[in-house]
Amino acid sequence: MIKIRLKRYGKKREVSYRIVAMRAQDRRDGRPLEELGFYNPRTDETRLEVPAIVKWLKEGAQPTRTVADILRKANVYEQLSS
Repeated sequence: MIKIRLKRYGKKREVSYRIVAMRAQDRRDGRPLEELGFYNPRTDETRLEVPAIVKWLKEGAQPTRTVADILRKANVYEQLSS
């Protein structure tokens, strides 16, 4: 199963995340199938590659709960249904 989830990077206490598509069995910081965006919780900055995310969702990828909230705030699911 393919998951769309967060991949942690950055220094201690200054963490940022990349939004990636990975196999569910792979470790958190392993090699992703594709990088789909960026999320910084300290500044609440988010950059998403929406066409690539929509493609993965249509292929059956499941977002984690946190990523689903980020996608919902960015209105990605509206583009999925149209």
